[in-house]
Amino acid sequence: MTKIYCDIAQKREIKKFVKSSLVSGFTTNPTLMRQAGAKNYEVYCKDLLKVIRNTNKSISFEILADDFENMKRQALKINSWGKNIYVKIPVVNSKGEFQGKLIRELIKKKIKLNITAVFSESQTKKILNKIEKNSDVIISIFAGRLGDSGKDPINVFKKCSNLKKKFNKVKILWASTRELLHFVKAKEIGCEIITMPPQMINKIKDFGASSNKLSIKTVEGFIKDTRKAKFKL
Repeated sequence: MTKIYCDIAQKREIKKFVKSSLVSGFTTNPTLMRQAGAKNYEVYCKDLLKVIRNTNKSISFEILADDFENMKRQALKINSWGKNIYVKIPVVNSKGEFQGKLIRELIKKKIKLNITAVFSESQTKKILNKIEKNSDVIISIFAGRLGDSGKDPINVFKKCSNLKKKFNKVKILWASTRELLHFVKAKEIGCEIITMPPQMINKIKDFGASSNKLSIKTVEGFIKDTRKAKFKL
């Protein structure tokens, strides 16, 4: 079963989806935090944690640093905030340096990791070489951005899923979801998690709608906009 994580940092949206049976967890990143109007990163993260407190839903908070010492310090700090946190770290820093040492040290401390910005089978293999068989790790592969670069994400996901078969707690996450069809593809290949923005999750109620219903809804939108614009012909 492919679980849906809501990719958002807005408090009102998390309050809404924390009650939804469709959503199993949440992912955030510094860009989403900025868009949500966060001024103090730590205070804002802890405020979001209060919303999901007493639930079985997790949330991923990303480190902000780009050098090993500060990345490690921030990861340990974020982890100390609560038990339902995955500490989000990039597979490489901005210089392209693989963060294997950081991954290894955090795993030894039994920290749950969401390793993000992954794009290839080789990166996944490197990650798996740095963790233990029972490590609780999410590997976030950016399907949408792979597609934007002209590459087929399905092949990457299949290869990465095959690599991690012996790792019981490692989950492959379909990130940068562009359309609901990606949800279908993620389920077909057995991807454990997919992230979706709120507007996409809201469309799931129309999932499987007939062609006629889709046509009617589309035309209704055209008519509505025509009236708003007061077009005449």
